[in-house]
Amino acid sequence: MSTIPENQAVIFYDQNGGPEVLKYSTEFPVPKISETEILVKNIFTGINFIEVYFRNGIYPAKFPYIPGREASGEVVAVGSSVTNFKIGDKIAYLGNENFAQYTKLPSNKVSILNLGENVTNEQLKIYAAALLQGLTALTFINEAYKVKEGDYILVTAAAGGVGLILDQLIGKVKKAHVIAVASSEEKLAKAKANGAEFLLNSSELSVEDLEKKILEITNGKGVNAVFDSIGKDTFELDLKVIKRKGTIISYGNASGAVPPLPINRLSPKNITLLRPQLFGYVSEPEEFKHYTSELFKLIDSKQLNIDIHKVYELKDYPTATRDLEGRKTTGKLLLAIP
Repeated sequence: MSTIPENQAVIFYDQNGGPEVLKYSTEFPVPKISETEILVKNIFTGINFIEVYFRNGIYPAKFPYIPGREASGEVVAVGSSVTNFKIGDKIAYLGNENFAQYTKLPSNKVSILNLGENVTNEQLKIYAAALLQGLTALTFINEAYKVKEGDYILVTAAAGGVGLILDQLIGKVKKAHVIAVASSEEKLAKAKANGAEFLLNSSELSVEDLEKKILEITNGKGVNAVFDSIGKDTFELDLKVIKRKGTIISYGNASGAVPPLPINRLSPKNITLLRPQLFGYVSEPEEFKHYTSELFKLIDSKQLNIDIHKVYELKDYPTATRDLEGRKTTGKLLLAIP
């Protein structure tokens, strides 16, 4: 414990707003652990769009708020009654407050992968990049809507972190038809390289044009399912292009929250509508073990590629989120923790 400092570097904010409310401090106290907790020195942390929703107030945040949802790192301290981890173990985990050098975790937390001691930094980078978005995509295509070979599936933000993984899992692994929507030709080219079959540029096509093209592609029937992370700007399109008995999976608010919906709007086509979150699918140990095993099997067998767009320094997170919110990125963004 003597090598663990009193203070650490973190990104935090103490009010809602844009990227300007983000602060970088090297004087934040390192958390103290109880007898049942472990302390992790983070090495890589994943950047996810959900942090924007907490920062701008769509989701409630308790201040001062340290962002973060996933990371990889090394166990540097263990509580006196902890038996399943030891100092030196490398781990990857889903958990909060990891835009920081140190994070404490309950040792019985379901969503921790103990990787042992012989893991390289390059492997830790992939684990931090793959865990949240990879598990999100994998659980959604198996549980929110079980994608079948030959299905027509609409994927919005198809060159984003989750989008590129959905393209691969749906187009290449499940052998279904991916209709990709993205905001530039460069992004659509990336979606195509990852398994998308039909490419639609949302910067050039109106909502009416998108609807017409999607219905043309599906011979007027519509898509079997929509995986939509955009939210407000695309939800009406989702309702128009979903086929009878189709499923809309609305899982993000990139353009703002979907307005309240009268439930009888689902009736004309017997639509199934879901607003899932990953943790609802992996809250039990056997669920987390099953899906992480499947995910890394796909990665190790080269059936799934995790596209890391850029690794930013922790202090540069404000720049990273501006890039993300400005639609300047594709794939996964990471923070390197000093």
